[in-house]
Amino acid sequence: MKRKTIELTDASGLILEGGGMRGVFTCGVLDNFMERGIRFPYTVGVSAGACNGLSYMSEQKGRAKYSNIDLLDKYHYIGIKQLLLKGNIMDFDLLFHTFPEQIIPYDYAKYARCSEVYEMVTTDCRTGEACYYNEKNNPRRIIEIVKASSSLPFVCPISYVDGHPMLDGGIADSIPLLRARELGYDNNVVILTRNKGYRKPSKPTTVPFFFYRKYPHLRHAIAGRNTLYNSQLDMVERLEESGEITVIRPEKPIVVDRIERDTRKLLDLYNQGYEIASSIDFTHA
Repeated sequence: MKRKTIELTDASGLILEGGGMRGVFTCGVLDNFMERGIRFPYTVGVSAGACNGLSYMSEQKGRAKYSNIDLLDKYHYIGIKQLLLKGNIMDFDLLFHTFPEQIIPYDYAKYARCSEVYEMVTTDCRTGEACYYNEKNNPRRIIEIVKASSSLPFVCPISYVDGHPMLDGGIADSIPLLRARELGYDNNVVILTRNKGYRKPSKPTTVPFFFYRKYPHLRHAIAGRNTLYNSQLDMVERLEESGEITVIRPEKPIVVDRIERDTRKLLDLYNQGYEIASSIDFTHA
């Protein structure tokens, strides 16, 4: 595996794509970063990336892996059975309350003390546009935001942040690289959860008439999601080729589904992320 060297500066940003259970790749990368004390002035996470990024910000190495792999094997908290029983393809009560409060407590105090900026992305149902939240001091609101960022369209209920209806941040901004650049972070590392060259089908997503009738802008955003995502991947590969960003992505063919429940596959993808991160050296400006 070819080694890379990345120079960290005050303008360094870390962008965490979502991807459901494929996010265990990101868990592996971040656990490696935490082992070596690698921190970025700015980090932004979307959906599963937002969840995994929280454990990175609180420096709880292994927490996201334990949640995504070990506890999945025990609690089976994702799948069609959950959707039929609870109207949600994931057990949000377990994931966003029981886990962080009892089983693998989240260190809110450590997160509140960290000096780096962390944003989580949601999609506003009323406008169909991305919202970027930076909350460190209110545990209830932190959970509201990360839950909203992870609320997949069609298979999860609408979530609320400050009383406003929200869904998965990946609808409006799956790879928030432009957000980082707009804030002045132009030395960025992007963690993707798909192989190089991957693209979604180019046809628009069909939104059944009975979904989100109150939110026409959201329907439009969902319909155009594939086109937006593919254009973001085009931009990422273009900037990677020109040397303006570093991209960390799976190198083996992806065999993990968005709602994957095979923990052997998940562990293999986690290990792949850890190993790829191990091949990257960091220097400080």
